Amino acid sequence: MTENALQEEVGFFHPSTRFYRFTVLFFVSLLTYGSYFAYDSIGAIAPTLIKELGVSRSVIGTMYTVYSIAAIVSVFLGGMLIDLIGTRLATIIFATLVTIGAAIVAFAPNVTVLMIGRFIFGAGSESLVVAQSAILARWFKGKELALSFGIALTISRLGTLFSFNTEALIAKHFGNYKAALWAAVIFCAFSLGAAFVYAIMDKHGENILNLPKPLADEKVKLSDVKVFSKSFWYVTILCVTFYSAIFPFTALSTDFFHDKYHLPLTVPSGGGFFYQAFYNIIHMFDTAGGTTTIIIAASMFLAPFAGSLVDKIGKRATLMTFGSVLMVVAYLIMGFTYVPPKYPMMILGAAFVLVPAAMWPSIPLIVEERFQGSAYGLMTMVQNLGLALFPFLNGKLRDVTHSYTASMIMFASLGFVGLIFAYLLKKADAEAGGVLEKP
Repeated sequence: MTENALQEEVGFFHPSTRFYRFTVLFFVSLLTYGSYFAYDSIGAIAPTLIKELGVSRSVIGTMYTVYSIAAIVSVFLGGMLIDLIGTRLATIIFATLVTIGAAIVAFAPNVTVLMIGRFIFGAGSESLVVAQSAILARWFKGKELALSFGIALTISRLGTLFSFNTEALIAKHFGNYKAALWAAVIFCAFSLGAAFVYAIMDKHGENILNLPKPLADEKVKLSDVKVFSKSFWYVTILCVTFYSAIFPFTALSTDFFHDKYHLPLTVPSGGGFFYQAFYNIIHMFDTAGGTTTIIIAASMFLAPFAGSLVDKIGKRATLMTFGSVLMVVAYLIMGFTYVPPKYPMMILGAAFVLVPAAMWPSIPLIVEERFQGSAYGLMTMVQNLGLALFPFLNGKLRDVTHSYTASMIMFASLGFVGLIFAYLLKKADAEAGGVLEKP
């Protein structure tokens, strides 16, 4: 029986229909919208926080570091909790932690309390991503699984896009940086509401469809580590170098673009607040925060096409090599020239599209299926070690040198290290039969 015929027989909102399944997808995608928005709210108003709190850039970087430390812990505990109590209750717990953490950050009377809030926020946020993956596998495996992941990622990254393009405007409009942080809390609470809607729909669908028990795939079993090949470790190191050169950069990129290129935090316009927000979004290349979102927008709109390209041509190790070269070029341009930053950011955006599209799908090709959960979990954990270190180093270098040139050299160096390991990956893959280079 076709899905259309089934829908006519049981009704359009029966759990077995595509409409019901994609309604679940809509609310599951919203689970992480608030956390993405809140994660980057610090970077979006970094210049204001530095001024209002009287803190150094390294302190802003540390706000991202404590998040990543919490994420490392949650890699071990979050997946086990999902397997123990199921995605419905786990999702509500994680979304609640995200909202509480964001509220503590917004309320914080001092930096210490703010850091505590970021830690709680990070513990819930990263676990929520793992839960989201388990939910999508539960509802879409054997159906539109790749599409569901793409839609969920796009909606999540809209949170980042809107954060960098509205938070500075919110702070300016209300004359208080805390207003921007409370806006992040509102979106996190909105995502918590989506968690409750998902739980109701999932419970209803489970009773009717006898859905399989959801499992958190991205868990680390230390006993599995010994079976991984050289190719896996090279991909993991590439993962660290790549993401350590992207997200720690965006943590202070608004301040960087404002500091070096004198880009404004907002674009002056008439009209009410919502008109100004819309005006800032459509003129994002003209603001410091908006320029940051070039790489996010590239990923949102081009990642599905890049995934299809990789499936058709293979060349995964080659694309990771090319992406590393693009990263080096982009950071050297920003470090040593005054070329308008939107151009090197477009180059960096191309890297941000190509490398993940080649990197993450490589794991099933070089790791046995029964070990893939540990492989992805270990990659995520090691990735967060880099994300814990480099935001602090980025801010510290700016504080010590009074410019961002040293930071750009550091990020370009990460790209160069990635280039070395991309070469080693190509060599190891060729010895193993060239599986990564095949379509």
